[in-house]
Amino acid sequence: MEDLKRHLESFLNMSIIDSRPLSGGDTSSVYKLDTENKTSFILKCGPVKISNEMFQAEVKGLHLIENTETIKTPKVYDSGVHNDISYILMEYVTSKSPTKADFSRLGLQLANLHKHSSASFGLDYNNFIGRLKQQNNLTNSWIDFYGSQRLGIQFKLASNNGLLKDSEIPSSELIKSYLETICQDIKPTLLHGDLWNGNFLIATDGTPYLIDPSVYFGHAEIDIAMSKLFGGFDISFYNAYHIQNPITAHYQKRLEIYQLYYLLVHLNMFGASYYSSVKRVLNKHF
Repeated sequence: MEDLKRHLESFLNMSIIDSRPLSGGDTSSVYKLDTENKTSFILKCGPVKISNEMFQAEVKGLHLIENTETIKTPKVYDSGVHNDISYILMEYVTSKSPTKADFSRLGLQLANLHKHSSASFGLDYNNFIGRLKQQNNLTNSWIDFYGSQRLGIQFKLASNNGLLKDSEIPSSELIKSYLETICQDIKPTLLHGDLWNGNFLIATDGTPYLIDPSVYFGHAEIDIAMSKLFGGFDISFYNAYHIQNPITAHYQKRLEIYQLYYLLVHLNMFGASYYSSVKRVLNKHF
């Protein structure tokens, strides 16, 4: 850490006078760096063999969202590898607890992000959801993409890990048939991809920021489904969002099927404590 600190001081051309660990992921460390000129930064770092590919994908995702000019992301000042440590140096955003007005602004700006589309579902590179690899092969059909590259991959991983029996996993044909009944006329939309309470900030002036993206082009309701999975956001967020993107038929069924992906991710990352939640969705829909 001291060697990386000296490297960053040389890059910034200023002294780092304090580094304070913040809560971070299970594969990387996160620090707030304070400098002599009272500018602060966020440093994410980890072993290159574990973190480098993840950090590269994160930087690409932040830039992709930033380039839409719809919603802010922390500025990335530097990223790379130094002495077998992979790192990202980012803007430190002083944040506050969101008000209803802040949630409304976040909902509106997310709706604007979701106006950015593509010819295909997926992305031109793979990335990560948590510490798990997320496949993004470009596909013309949302039903095929979500069925195979989201649910199918996670089901296979859960089976390999002994977390689900093969008899508990619906067939690809059954998944496709069910998706065909609830997913019509879906257009590719740029997603944050992992939108829960820990992955947005509200700056002290009320500006929303998105962090830790798992971007790809998919159905806009994916972000809404994830936002509702663990308690949900304030109702003002959803009211503002749905002014731009009104609710359509089968909305609730789609949210639950989209939440299944994230529940499977949690099952595969954290183990059997998520089994009952996965089974509840499977029993209801299949």
